[in-house]
Amino acid sequence: MVNAFGGDPESGQPAAKMCRENENSECINHKEMLMDKIDFALDGKVALVTGASRGIGEAIAVSLADYGAQCILVSRKADALQKVVDEISSRGGKAEAVACHVGDLDQINALFARVKDRYGRLDILINNAGTNPYFGEMLGADEGIWDKTFDVNLKGPFFITQHAARLMNDSGGGAIVNVSSINGVKPALLQGIYSMTKAGIISMTKAFAKELAPKNIRVNAILPGLVDTHFSQAIMNNEMIYDYAIKMIPMARHAVPREIAGAVIYLVSDAASFTTGACFVVDGGALA
Repeated sequence: MVNAFGGDPESGQPAAKMCRENENSECINHKEMLMDKIDFALDGKVALVTGASRGIGEAIAVSLADYGAQCILVSRKADALQKVVDEISSRGGKAEAVACHVGDLDQINALFARVKDRYGRLDILINNAGTNPYFGEMLGADEGIWDKTFDVNLKGPFFITQHAARLMNDSGGGAIVNVSSINGVKPALLQGIYSMTKAGIISMTKAFAKELAPKNIRVNAILPGLVDTHFSQAIMNNEMIYDYAIKMIPMARHAVPREIAGAVIYLVSDAASFTTGACFVVDGGALA
């Protein structure tokens, strides 16, 4: 039978090839799937969201739970996640908080040992955690700033994806979304090192998408523009920089985290079963 990720979970055969090689039942089932109502439901899925304590990560976690996913919320401190767990619970969803520094490989190993032991599977991964400890000219950045930014923004997501893909492969497939930035395409002034890491996330997304496609694991990226979060306060609270940024956005406003979450729900749902290696820009037209 055709599975939700677009092929046969046992043979790894893509649905389109199955249609060519099977003239009756499998092809008919695939055609029926295409004619069904588009389904964004995530019931029964296990989802892990890094950087879930606030901002974009919080909005994504709440939305995943709203659509039925069991959410594992990750941040450096578990107590910072409790309000998100409580919000999800109040809406009828399920979530647990797990402390993990995504720049620490030992903590990443422990996180996935826990996920495997408790759930035995992982269906959805959202690599959202990020940092930008330096706002200034690259000529003034030292090695510590470089290491901290790359450890959290690129090294961590790489090894988290590696662990997640192994679990997903064991259960027949899954969906990964990496939160990059439009800065990965067009580096922002005074955010050079951060922008480099986000460009790396875009490249990592495409590389993993090609490698994991035969395993029924889809990998995509979201590229937000200016979003009102704690992370962007250096821009939001500087009138001159904010006014300049808004002039670069055709919609003439910033986004709120919920507007990023909607794109993520599409990418992890069955509605995006033929979408992998894509970089979804959500920026009000800034890169247009």
